[in-house]
Amino acid sequence: MKLRLSAQGSALAAALLLGGCQLISAAEEPTDLYTITPKSTFDPDMPAVYWQLAVEVPAAAANLNTGHIAIAQSRTSSDYYSKTAWTDRAPLMVQTRIVDSFENSRKIIAVARESIGLRANYVLQPDLRNFEAMYFYGGTPIVNVRIVAKLVRMPDRQIIGVATFQRCVRARADKVPKVVQAFDQALGSVMKRLVAWTLKAAPPRPPGEYDSYNMEKFRNPANAVIDSEDCPVGEDTSMVPLADE
Repeated sequence: MKLRLSAQGSALAAALLLGGCQLISAAEEPTDLYTITPKSTFDPDMPAVYWQLAVEVPAAAANLNTGHIAIAQSRTSSDYYSKTAWTDRAPLMVQTRIVDSFENSRKIIAVARESIGLRANYVLQPDLRNFEAMYFYGGTPIVNVRIVAKLVRMPDRQIIGVATFQRCVRARADKVPKVVQAFDQALGSVMKRLVAWTLKAAPPRPPGEYDSYNMEKFRNPANAVIDSEDCPVGEDTSMVPLADE
C-alpha cells in the first residue's frame, strides 16, 4: 500500500511539474505590443469652451473588450492575431487617446478620465462598436473603427447630443505593423471628428442650474449626427483608402 501511494504521488508530482512548465512556457511566449497615437491636428475654426469634461471608458462587446487585436474572418466571426496585443485593453487605450486628443486641441478648460471623480459639467459616453481588421473583403485587411457617442449634461444627466463616427482604412500589407498603422489612421480620423463635435454640441459657457433645453435640437432622434465615410457599401470597397505611408 505504501509503495502504491508513493507511485501515485510521484505521478501526481510529475503531472503538476509538467503542467507548471507548460504554463511558464506559455507565459514566456514573446508578445509584440502595439498602441495608437492621439490626434494632434484640428481645424482652426473649432470653438473654445470653458467647461470641464469627463470621458468614460468606452462600452464594448466582449470580443473587443480585450488587449488582443481583433480580426474578423467573416461577418459573423471574430478572432485575434497571435502573439500580438495592444498595450492595454482596447476600450481603456481608446479612452486614454480620446482624453489626449482633447488636451491636444487646447480648446477646453479641463478633460479627464471619468474614474478620477472630476466635477465635470459634461460627461462623454463613447460606445466602441467596431475596432477590428476585416479579412472577408479580399486583398489586405480593412480596419473598421466606429464609435457611438453621447454627451451628457451634469448634474441632471440629460443627454444633449448623440453622434456616430466611423472610418475604414485598408492596410498596405497583411502584416501586423501595417494593420496597426491602419488602426491608427482610422481611429485618428474618428477622434478628430469626435472632439470637434463635442466642443460644438454644447454652449461654450458651463451650463447653469436652470438653463432651458432646446428640446427639438437635443432630444429629437432625427438630429443625431451620423458621420460615416470610406467604409464598404455592400461588396464595393473602392472607396476605402489605403493607409498613409
